[in-house]
Amino acid sequence: MNNSFSLEGKVIIVTGGTGILGNAFINGIVEAGGAVGVLGRNKQVADERTAAINAKGGKAIALIADALDEAALTQAKTQILDKFGHIDGLVNGAGGNMPAGVIQPDEDIFKMNIDGMKKVLDINLWGTILPTQIFGEAIAQTGKGSIVNISSMNSKQAVTKVLGYNMGKAAVDCYTEWFAVELANRYGDAIRMNALAPGFFLTEQNRNLLTTPDGGYTSRGESVIHKTPFKRFGHPDELIGALVWLLSDASAFVTGSMICVDGGFSIFSGV
Repeated sequence: MNNSFSLEGKVIIVTGGTGILGNAFINGIVEAGGAVGVLGRNKQVADERTAAINAKGGKAIALIADALDEAALTQAKTQILDKFGHIDGLVNGAGGNMPAGVIQPDEDIFKMNIDGMKKVLDINLWGTILPTQIFGEAIAQTGKGSIVNISSMNSKQAVTKVLGYNMGKAAVDCYTEWFAVELANRYGDAIRMNALAPGFFLTEQNRNLLTTPDGGYTSRGESVIHKTPFKRFGHPDELIGALVWLLSDASAFVTGSMICVDGGFSIFSGV
């Protein structure tokens, strides 16, 4: 029986592959039979993760690049094509927040750090669009493939403090829907684009915002848990099933969609 959920024979690039969620993404792809390009700025981590996968019989290559660096991305495309010969999928996992894009409650909202907001917007939006322009071209040459962008709970709701991140992920959702339609107009059902929207997962960027050193919750963390019906944060491995489905032929009639993996956060009013 044909397993439509398998990624056997597919080559998938993961930007942000050196991050916490990126680690789950790359391992999930390999477990589903795919070869993976681990793309990130941290060479040591990319090399370590690639070596671990290859040592266990998987197929991986480290690709050192910033998601906003066109020349580096183009070089990464050459590297992976030289090794595997084709590209079948892309996970746009690069993104996130930074202190310059945060507005604290005691700060004047009419004197916000505009440059900081722009930087956060850039990494989330253009850090999704630029890799798609470069790797997507190779997917088109392959003739069939799937692109998965990483959205967020912030894209549809106002989450306090992180305006730059909110705007970036909202823009990613707009791009996902627009580009999915354009792909369909040009390539039919051969190339698809969807978004995966994680709920709250602990990463290096948000751990101090959501948890205390003793393992408890900050007031912000308690607010998140209150609005999450499952009453816990997600574990990175819990994103794998939805990601593999979107990358695989099992989701062949799905495009322009946002799949929430959030413990119910997006549907609960909090009351």
